Amino acid sequence: MSSSKRVRLRVRLRTFAAVVRESLREVFDEGAYSRFLSRHQMASSRESYAAFRREYEAAKARRPRCC
Repeated sequence: MSSSKRVRLRVRLRTFAAVVRESLREVFDEGAYSRFLSRHQMASSRESYAAFRREYEAAKARRPRCC
């Protein structure tokens, strides 16, 4: 395999890994929690996570249910 093909393969693998990592962060609410911390200018702590969960649950309760 030529060196340019290896470089392209590495770039594709890194891109794929980044997409998978970010997808998993969203699935497990880490991305949402990071955005919450930024929006409220808070540091990560038990109290800030509790506030995040309260906000999340309140927003979830306001969503209309289907069927």
